[in-house]
Amino acid sequence: MQRLEDTSVLFILGLVGVATVFLAWLALRKNVEAPLPYNVVPPQPATDSQILEAPSLKIPDSSLIQCYCPATGSSLGRVNPSTRDGIDRAIAKAKEAQRQWIKTSYAQRRKVLKTMLKFVLENQTAIARVACYDSGKTMVDAALGEILVTAEKLQWTIDHGEASLKPEKRPTNFLMMYKSNEVIWQPLGVVAACVSWNYPFHNLISPIIAAIFAGNSIVVKGSEATAWSSKYFASIATEALVACGHSPDIVQSVICWPNVADHLTSHPDIAHITFIGSRPVAHHVCTSAAKALTPVCVELGGKDPAIVMDELSNSDFERVASILMRGVFQSAGQNCIGIERIIAMPKVYEKLIANVQPRIAALRQGPACFAPPDEIIDIGASISDSSFNTVEELIEDAVKQGARLLVGGKRYTHPQYPKGHYFTPTLIVDVKPSMRIAMTELFAPVFLMMRADSVDQCIALANSTQYALGASVYGSSKVDLERVVREVHAGMVAVNDFAVTYMVQLPFGGVKGSGYGRFAGKEGLRSLCNQKAVTRDRWPGVKTSIPPPMDLPIGGLGKKSPGAAGRPWQMGMGIVWIGYGDWRGKLRGIKELTGYGGD
Repeated sequence: MQRLEDTSVLFILGLVGVATVFLAWLALRKNVEAPLPYNVVPPQPATDSQILEAPSLKIPDSSLIQCYCPATGSSLGRVNPSTRDGIDRAIAKAKEAQRQWIKTSYAQRRKVLKTMLKFVLENQTAIARVACYDSGKTMVDAALGEILVTAEKLQWTIDHGEASLKPEKRPTNFLMMYKSNEVIWQPLGVVAACVSWNYPFHNLISPIIAAIFAGNSIVVKGSEATAWSSKYFASIATEALVACGHSPDIVQSVICWPNVADHLTSHPDIAHITFIGSRPVAHHVCTSAAKALTPVCVELGGKDPAIVMDELSNSDFERVASILMRGVFQSAGQNCIGIERIIAMPKVYEKLIANVQPRIAALRQGPACFAPPDEIIDIGASISDSSFNTVEELIEDAVKQGARLLVGGKRYTHPQYPKGHYFTPTLIVDVKPSMRIAMTELFAPVFLMMRADSVDQCIALANSTQYALGASVYGSSKVDLERVVREVHAGMVAVNDFAVTYMVQLPFGGVKGSGYGRFAGKEGLRSLCNQKAVTRDRWPGVKTSIPPPMDLPIGGLGKKSPGAAGRPWQMGMGIVWIGYGDWRGKLRGIKELTGYGGD
């Protein structure tokens, strides 16, 4: 009995010891990866910023970029764009820095991301305000589209990045049972991202997060339209690297005019390109990348449908109407996965119009960063007025063909900031698929409604454009909802919600005219790696050997033996039968392999 008690005590002490070691390991790991403090001073527009007479990025007889706030038309300063030589230097620095960065552990990379996340959380107001100055959006737009999604990207990569890139075992087969197989993901080297202006912080930081965690260095080309904020946003990443003891050269930020961008996208030292932008520009980027056979992930926007089913319950109706309002008017409609078409069935169609019409008419526009603290701004500015003529023409054309324009439909001149770029929040209904406005991506604050009489028609309308990026569907019939999920052409579908696939870091991207490839999630991380297939010997001494009759040269170096030409084929056929036939086929394979086959 005493011996039993002694054994129990030793067992308990052993468990306590193991638990203590485990807790100490957790504490050490937490301390090793603890975020570090650092500071980046945000840029500030001059208090006496000049209102430009004709706001434009281009300055006559100069290569400088004129940065200005699209909400007011006031100057933010000038940026000297990169030249071809400058791009060469940036790539060379990134290439050299990556030689050391590739040697870092996932724990070291997590520490950098945790340090960045800490900074983002503690500097939300400054980051959002800079984004608002440069893009014209509201602070709420920035909270949702800049801060929230960036924090999610950082946290997801911290939590799941290593597991996503962990070597993955793959199955074997009967013939190769003596081999073990796996796929490993290794950094590509220097990757590039050419990103759009509509989310100047998130679009720039997101590819940086993925690239550096995968072990790459990166060159990010921001848009000329948001050149003023790019340096600050890139510094949030480079200063986090410095704080954690790494080279800032791992991240390179460049701004250049389109005629210089080709030098980046065709550069032989760039291993992968992520492009976010328009289809015409994508053709140039892909043609340029083809010169060096560089793979490209292309995201080109969409004409995203939101399908509202008849069986939507009354209790859900207000919730859905509010989601649709945010989905359409987020960032003044300048959202690649914004809702561009509301396809509603008969029982909810007029009810939805009655709900949103007064809300859209009441929306207030203005410069969020320049407005008095007590002034409410619902919708900010557009990045420029270059598309306003086209949007007005499309609306006018649709009305001539029978659509009803209930609110807005034209540009808006702000009484205090007439040089700002504003388009009136618009409600246009009874749009038919034959109208040009139903097929053209507007990137504008336009709530466009189409009527559908059945689920079949909802799906047909949703699939009637060249685009297929995102989609959403609202209703209560699981059968109908799942049918829409299966049959609507899209890279992403949200059921009874809007655009939340990105908030859980599912792969982001589209098909058809919306591009190809995916970023975000496991697939996005892996796309920035060389996916290397590896086979190894499973058991000592068991290795692949070429059977003598199949050894080259056939029949050996000496005198050819009778039947030497036919025997290798018989053996090869036997191997195939053994590997893939049923039990009768395997017996036949043995006979062929041993020379007793009759074929």
